[in-house]
Amino acid sequence: MFTEDQIQQLAHELNQSEKSRVQIEHFSKRYPGMTIEDGYRINRAWMQIKFAEGRTMIGHKIGLTSRAMQVSSQIDEPDYGTLLDNMRYDCTPGQVLDIPHAHFIAPRVEVELAFILKKELRGPNVTVQQVLEATDYVTPAIEIIDSRIEQFDRHTKVMRKVYDTISDNAANAGIVLGAKRVAPLTTDLPWCGAVLRQNGVVEETGLAAGVQGHPAVGIAWLANKLAPWGEHLQAGEIVLAGSFTKPALAKVGDVFDVDYGPLGKLAFRFI
Repeated sequence: MFTEDQIQQLAHELNQSEKSRVQIEHFSKRYPGMTIEDGYRINRAWMQIKFAEGRTMIGHKIGLTSRAMQVSSQIDEPDYGTLLDNMRYDCTPGQVLDIPHAHFIAPRVEVELAFILKKELRGPNVTVQQVLEATDYVTPAIEIIDSRIEQFDRHTKVMRKVYDTISDNAANAGIVLGAKRVAPLTTDLPWCGAVLRQNGVVEETGLAAGVQGHPAVGIAWLANKLAPWGEHLQAGEIVLAGSFTKPALAKVGDVFDVDYGPLGKLAFRFI
C-alpha cells in the first residue's frame, strides 16, 4: 500500500498532466505492487485537489462494464470515477454543439445512458429495483474519455493496468447531455439503442443491454461499492451507467451524431 506522501505526489502528477496536456507514464510500472485500492486512493486525492481549485462534483461514471473489457483488464468487476461540473456539455435539439478539443489530451467518445437520481442510494445492499425507484429520469449521454496516463507505455508499448485507469479517474473527462428524458420504471432500458455516426459514417451501434444485461445493474453495484468508503449516491447526482459501444477516437474537426431513436439525438463537433 502506498504512503500518504506517495498518494499525494501521484495525484498532483495527474493534475499537472491534465493542465499541461502532457501524458505521464504508468504508475503501475513505477510501482509494480500497486493495487486497485491504491488506484482509488490516488483518484480520491486528485479529486480533493480539484475541489480545492473550485470544482464541484455532479455525479459518477461507471466503466469497464462489458465482460470483454473486464477480461482484457484482468478484473471481474467494473470501475468508477467522478463527474465534475466543468466536464458537462449540454446540447439543444437540432444543435451541433462545439466542444474544444484542447480541453482534452486524446479524447474518445462512448455511448451511454445517464441516470439522474431523485433519492439517495446507500449501500451495501442496494438492488436494481431500488435504483429504478430512486431515479428521477434516464437520458442519453455521451461520455468523453481521456488519458492523463498514457494508454500504451512509450517504451514497451504495454497497455496500462486497471490500477492506472482507476487512479486516472476511470479515464473520465466529459459528458454530453441534452436528449429526451424517460421514466425508468416504464421504459425497457435494456432495449434502448443508439447509432453513432462519425463524420457521417456509422462507426458503432449498440443496445444498453450490453451493460451487464441492464444499465441499472452498474448503478446498484456502485452504490454498494461506495459503502465501505463511507460514501453514497446522492439525490440530484448524474450517474453514467457504462458504455455499450467501443470508444471512437475524436480528432479536431470530427462531427459526431448519435441517434437514440425514440430518445432523441446528440450532435457535437470537436473544434
